[in-house]
Amino acid sequence: MDSLTQAMLGAAVGEAVLGKKAGNKAAAWGAAAGTLPDLDVLLNPFLSDVTQLVFHRSFTHALLFGVVLAPVLGTLIARIHRDGAATRREWGWLVFAALFTHPLLDCFTTYGTQIFQPFSNYPVSFHSLFIIDLLYTVPLAVGLILALRRHPEAARRRLFNYVGLGLSCSYLLVTIVNKTIATSAFREALAAQGLAYERLATRPTPLNSLLWTAQAEDDDGYWIGLYSLLDGNRPIGFKRLDKNATLLDGLRDDPDVQRLLWFSGGYYIVEQRDGALVFNDIRFGRSDSWLADEGAYIFSFRIEPDSAGTRAASIKQQPLTVRFDTATWMPLVRRVFGR
Repeated sequence: MDSLTQAMLGAAVGEAVLGKKAGNKAAAWGAAAGTLPDLDVLLNPFLSDVTQLVFHRSFTHALLFGVVLAPVLGTLIARIHRDGAATRREWGWLVFAALFTHPLLDCFTTYGTQIFQPFSNYPVSFHSLFIIDLLYTVPLAVGLILALRRHPEAARRRLFNYVGLGLSCSYLLVTIVNKTIATSAFREALAAQGLAYERLATRPTPLNSLLWTAQAEDDDGYWIGLYSLLDGNRPIGFKRLDKNATLLDGLRDDPDVQRLLWFSGGYYIVEQRDGALVFNDIRFGRSDSWLADEGAYIFSFRIEPDSAGTRAASIKQQPLTVRFDTATWMPLVRRVFGR
């Protein structure tokens, strides 16, 4: 999720764990701990574009990271606050709770979170939540703000915070239910239209959990479809996209190309453009949200082969070209509501 949401979650968790004893300091340290895993991006200037993909949401998002770091930070915070409001162990539990809930929330998104590092680099992803979703963040923020305005020992303070956390956690369950409904609708539509596939992935479109996209893969490419839970009996249409996987045949032994293949989970499209190859990770969609035929892929990498054509001389991520205007977003809004 976005860093603001993670800070809010960490603050709410900190308040729930230690707010009654430590007051607003608990929320402040919870927010700091909740933000800490995402500071791995500070190393991006020293990493290649491809290595950044592998490094982000790796060891700083692992469960072991929280286990190891919590007692260290708990001791440090206890030394900073010598008023005795909370013990070193209690501060450690607060830090652990914030560091634990951060990657857990990230698992609901599409990027993938390597929570089992260093034992496994498997990216856990439930694909049910977009990286920014106000229906998750707003209840969390409102409950926290209302709580922090009350005295630390006031019952309403804890109530407001618990309600905010409860609503946000309930929304995560709603996204799982919505995903299940959408996946079932896509499977029925594919079967009704006689479209064969080997695997099917469904993910929410930006900023909502009502409109879903499906990527049904066969040997040569994908059937891409959109379905809103508000569509009613509207039939689902699918558009065809060729994978062009053979364009990578000469480069598959290149370590950076292997990292791209791993990161994409195999959901990619390759294009030839100006003497180079363009690797598009289709999981994150396009700037047109699949509503037109002219969108740019959100995650796209230009691969310049070497003279022998067996290694990548360079791989650069392409700039994001999404426009934030009504012409771009209004079609998406209308489609969310079944129009």
